Amino acid sequence: MRDWDDAYANSAHIPGSDKLPAQWAERAAAYRARLKDFRADIAYGSGERQRLDLIPSDGESKGLVVFVHGGYWMRFDKSTWTDLAEGARHHGWTVALPSYTLTPAARISDITAEITAAIAKAASLVSGPIRLAGHSAGGHLVTRTLCDDSRLEPAIFNRITGTLSISGLHDLRPLLKTKMNETLGMTMEEATLESAALHLPRGHSPVTAWVGGSERPEFIRQSDLMANVWTGFDVSTHLVVDPGLNHFTVIDGLKDPSSHITARLIGLD
Repeated sequence: MRDWDDAYANSAHIPGSDKLPAQWAERAAAYRARLKDFRADIAYGSGERQRLDLIPSDGESKGLVVFVHGGYWMRFDKSTWTDLAEGARHHGWTVALPSYTLTPAARISDITAEITAAIAKAASLVSGPIRLAGHSAGGHLVTRTLCDDSRLEPAIFNRITGTLSISGLHDLRPLLKTKMNETLGMTMEEATLESAALHLPRGHSPVTAWVGGSERPEFIRQSDLMANVWTGFDVSTHLVVDPGLNHFTVIDGLKDPSSHITARLIGLD
């Protein structure tokens, strides 16, 4: 029988991963200190964690990038990832980073609704096209907003011109077999409803499933699944397996204005 806990255990297979959260937080704080006109803790709801940060573009804004963090819906917040905005910001995009209520205080379906509200709030503050990005659980959350039951208003949904799911989770049913579901509390009904790969897409804006070549095989499978399924519904989908990168290093390129992943995020590739 397959060990599903091991299939999703990223940290156990990356040496020194226990030190990474502190390093991420330190880098993000140093980056924020250098920003001008940084806007923190903009409310998109009444909950304590229903807040987003807005990183201004370098020059006149070309549009909005929304980046949703990962952590298996159980950990982290927006403050750990601010420096990932630099690639898009350098190219003239305003970047929003929302936090959201974590499980078990919220169900995953509740978090999906929160991210929908966060996108809507950010879109009300920044004009122009919208590009969505998310990492791991964040990849799930951004692709989930593109599904046939999306609650985004048409005026906002139609502004989405591309989505980048980085190491995203698109079929949540295998997670029912993991110990982490003791915290997630998913039923088969909710896992099915919350799986983007099991939905029809609402529109046809491009979707890229981006994953590190040195990640756990399950994450590569999840990315391949998303790209495979939605291409059958006339969505322009792409699978990118970035060689040599693991679940944590795969997002580093977002800090680099010249990286391939930044170009894909903002539609230059």
